[in-house]
Amino acid sequence: MDTSDPDISFDEKGVCSHCHHYDSFYKNIYPFNLTLEQREAELSKIVEEIKSSKNNKKYDCIIGLSGGVDSSYTAYKAKQLGLNPLAVHLDNGWDSEHAVKNIELLVRKLEIDLYTHVIDWDEFRDLQKAFFRSSIIDIEILTDHAIFAVIYQLAKKHGIRNFISGVNFSSESTMPTAWYSGSKLDAGLIKSINKKYGTKKKLRTFPTVSFITFLRDFPGLRRFDFLNYIDYDYQKAKKLLINELGWIDYGLKHYESVFTRFYQGYILPEKFGIDKRKAHLSSLIYSGQMTREEALTKLEQEKYEPELLRQDREFLMKKLDFSEEEFTKYLKEPSKPYTDFNSYTRLLIENIWLKALIKTAVLIKKPFNKLFKLS
Repeated sequence: MDTSDPDISFDEKGVCSHCHHYDSFYKNIYPFNLTLEQREAELSKIVEEIKSSKNNKKYDCIIGLSGGVDSSYTAYKAKQLGLNPLAVHLDNGWDSEHAVKNIELLVRKLEIDLYTHVIDWDEFRDLQKAFFRSSIIDIEILTDHAIFAVIYQLAKKHGIRNFISGVNFSSESTMPTAWYSGSKLDAGLIKSINKKYGTKKKLRTFPTVSFITFLRDFPGLRRFDFLNYIDYDYQKAKKLLINELGWIDYGLKHYESVFTRFYQGYILPEKFGIDKRKAHLSSLIYSGQMTREEALTKLEQEKYEPELLRQDREFLMKKLDFSEEEFTKYLKEPSKPYTDFNSYTRLLIENIWLKALIKTAVLIKKPFNKLFKLS
């Protein structure tokens, strides 16, 4: 890691704040304060709880499936532990061929039911272009938000109480807050940017979560990050998926999406001076999966094969209907903080008292207007 994270600091030995944060924080929070044997025992208890909460429903849990390593291995692990998950995939129009094939292989060989939510492309394209015009860093928040919203909506529809997430600290513990735009659940930010820069102004079909869901982080749905309870090794997981399921390796982390590949491999370094590989590789160093020397060697390699970059750039501009002039202008414009726009996060930052009042109303299950006698 380096000063592409504006909040980074270094001690007298040159050790950065991310390393210190990992040592002081992640090693001392649940479940990382447990031994591996204790974590695996806790996971067994969680699995039994999930199974017992099924209540004659078809599915005992819900998972997101992108075709990448983390989500694919999470699906594999859930089935290995005897669970019957409903897998959810968001087709936003940017899946790579490898991602599509990986998902088909997984659901067939693991015998998992799959629900694919296909985004309305015309609306999503307009929304993506609005985010380009906003010039904020995290233009990927749209896809992340939509998949969370779809998972939550389907869980409620099917009476599923448990969400198995592929999020893990083993391969993604380092991620500077300055590289993101607040919460992925912030529908207020999405609506604000769409209203200012979109041509449709009002979203018709794009999946969003409510303000209450944003505040309470999926009320009624328990989230479990399974990979944090095992000795999760990213490369070993990848090899297992390849050998046992015929899974196809697509390259770097999160490159199962053409848009994500272009965003991380070209837009972030060109416009924002950010090489996300540094954060991903740092996480593997912390968890003992790679040495610092190995990581530095990988950073010297090309992050984007030139011909693939040319193809992806051409594909993105055609699919989003960008002219060369528009895209060049976007790359040269200075970035804007997400706080320039109205959002749920900004509302809470500026009105901390409101969060407390609404949470009180939610907890005692009374309408906000009746609780405070508002007309």
